[in-house]
Amino acid sequence: MNSTIASITDRIRKRSAKSRAGYLAQIKANYREGPRRKFLSEGNLAHAAAACPLHEKTEIFDAKWANLGIVTAFNDMLSAHQPFEKFPCLIKHAARRNGATAQVAGGTPAMCDGVTQGKDGMELSMLSRDTIAMSTAVALSHDMFDSAIYLGICDKIVPGLLIGALRYGHIPAIFAPAGPMPSGIPNPEKAKIRQLFAEGKVGREELINAEAASYHAPGTCTFYGTANSNQMLMEIMGLQLPGTSFIHPNTPLRDAMTAQTTRRAVQITHLGEDYTPAGEVIDEKAIVNGLVGLMATGGSTNLAIHMIAIARAAGIKIDWDDFADISAVVPLICKVYPNGTADVNHFHAAGGMAYLIAELISEGLVHTNVTTVAGGEGLYEYTREPIRNGHADADYVLFRKGADESLDREILTDFKAPFRPDGGLRLLKGNLGRSVMKVSAVKRDSWLVEAPAVVVDHQDDLVALHKEGKLEKDFVAVLRFQGPKANGMPELHKLTPILGALQDKGFKVGLVTDGRMSGASGKIPAAIHLVPEALDGGPISQVQTGDMIRIDPLNNTLEIVGIDLADRPKAQMPSRDISGITGMDMFAPMRANSRSAEEGASFLGEPDWME
Repeated sequence: MNSTIASITDRIRKRSAKSRAGYLAQIKANYREGPRRKFLSEGNLAHAAAACPLHEKTEIFDAKWANLGIVTAFNDMLSAHQPFEKFPCLIKHAARRNGATAQVAGGTPAMCDGVTQGKDGMELSMLSRDTIAMSTAVALSHDMFDSAIYLGICDKIVPGLLIGALRYGHIPAIFAPAGPMPSGIPNPEKAKIRQLFAEGKVGREELINAEAASYHAPGTCTFYGTANSNQMLMEIMGLQLPGTSFIHPNTPLRDAMTAQTTRRAVQITHLGEDYTPAGEVIDEKAIVNGLVGLMATGGSTNLAIHMIAIARAAGIKIDWDDFADISAVVPLICKVYPNGTADVNHFHAAGGMAYLIAELISEGLVHTNVTTVAGGEGLYEYTREPIRNGHADADYVLFRKGADESLDREILTDFKAPFRPDGGLRLLKGNLGRSVMKVSAVKRDSWLVEAPAVVVDHQDDLVALHKEGKLEKDFVAVLRFQGPKANGMPELHKLTPILGALQDKGFKVGLVTDGRMSGASGKIPAAIHLVPEALDGGPISQVQTGDMIRIDPLNNTLEIVGIDLADRPKAQMPSRDISGITGMDMFAPMRANSRSAEEGASFLGEPDWME
C-alpha cells in the first residue's frame, strides 16, 4: 500500500473515531432479522400491499421473501434519467425471478444543471442534493424494505441518494445506473462554438445546432463532469456492480445488468447469502478509494463538496487537506474532456473502469480489502467487465477479466507514463481563505495570475462589463456572495466562454469565487468554493476593484497582495427581491442553515456524535 495513502486513511480513521463509532452503533441499533415488514402491524402491512398484484400481495403478507425498495429520480426532462422510466418494471420482474418482491418506495427530485445554467433555478441546484437525501429518507421510512435499489446518475442526485441511503445505513443499498448517450459532436468543437457565440462571431442558430448535436439522445452527457464522476465513484466505492457505469441505455447488456443488480440486491439482504448494509460498504477505506479515483481521472470539483457530505453521513470526517494530499501522490492517467478531447464512451472503449482500477491496485493506491455490493474479493472484483457473449437468456451476464493494457494510450495511460504527476486538484490557502482549483484542464502557462480585481456580486454584472468592452485587460474576476448561505452556491459556467475568449486574446484572467464551477471548469484558472464565504464575513467580502490578486497553484496560494485587510470594511450582500422568483423563498431556511463548502454545504441536521 502506498505509504501516503495509508497514512491519510489512518488520520481520517483517527479523526473520525468517535463519530464513526456513533454511526455504527446507530446501524446496530436499527438492525433486525428480516423480513423487516414482519414487525409491522396487520393494518400497516395491508396499506403497504393494497395496490400490489395478488401474487405479490400474498408474498408480502407471508413475510418470507425479501422486499426491495426502489428509490427513483426518474423524469423525462433529464436525458440521463429518462431511461429509468422502464427500470421499475425490469426490477420487479427480475426480483420475482430471484424469489423476491419489489416496490417503488418513493421518488426524488432530479433537476438538470445544464438546463438551469446561468438562470435563477441554478440557485436551487446545490440545495436539491439535501432535498433528495430527505426524500430518500421519506421513501425508506416505511420499514418495508430489506434492501434498496437507487436509480440516479446526475450531479446532485447520486450524492443526495447516497446521503439518504447512509442515514439508513442498516439497509443494503445498490445503485443501478442507466449509462451515457452515444457520442455526439466532439466536446472541443462544442466549446469552440460556445466561445464564438460569446464573442459575437456566430449566431443563436449555430449555437443551438451545436448544443443539440452534443446533447442528442437518452443517457448521461458524455463529458467527464459531475454526473460521470459520480458513476466512477459508485464503482470504485463498491456501490454498483463492476462495469455498470458506462454501458449505453436501452441495450441488452444494460437491461441484463439491471437484472443482475436486482439479483444482487436480493442476495445482500439479511435473508440472502451475504448481508451487506450500506453503512459497512462506505467506510474510511471506501472514501479514500473514491478520492483516489477522482484524482486519477481528473474528476469533478463538485465532489470536493459532495464527498465531504457523503462521508459525514457515514460518521467520517474529511477535509480539503485530505483531497490535496491524495492529489499530490496520485498521477492523472485519464484524459477525458475537459482534461482532453475524448469523452466517457472513448474512455470506456479504451479499457474503462476495469483497467483503471487494476492500475490503481497495481500501484498500491487503493484499498482492496473493502466490502462491496459485488462481494467476493473486495475491489479485485472491479477489475472485471460484463459481457453477454451472444447469450439468449435476457438475464445472462458473464464477468471477464478487464483489459491488461490500455487500448488507447491518448485517453487512458498507465503510471509509468501519466499525463500528469499528480491528480490536478490544488488546495489554495492565503489571506483570502481556503479554496480549491482544478489545474488538470488549465495549461501550465496560464496557472499563475497576478492582476487587479474586478469585483462583482452577480455573474450578470460581469457579463454586462464584457458587453460594454470593459474587460479587455488583465484582471481577476472576484465574484462574491455565491456561497451556500448567500444564494445556494450556484455553478457559474455562464462566465466560462467569456473568460476563455479573453484568455485566448492573450490577457491574463482568473476567477475567485465562493461559488462553484463544477467538473467542467475548463481552461481558466479558477479558485472556487472559497471559505469563509462572503456572507459569513470572509475576506472576499473586503476585496475592492483594483486590488491586486495573486492566484498561484504552483505554490498553493491565493492572496490579496500588499493590503492589510484588518481595517477594511466588509461588504454587505446587496438586497435582492426574490419574491417574484417562483419557489426561491421556500428554500430560505435551508440557505440560512447551510454549513460551509468545506463542511459539505449541507443544511441537514446531524446526530450528536458528529459534533
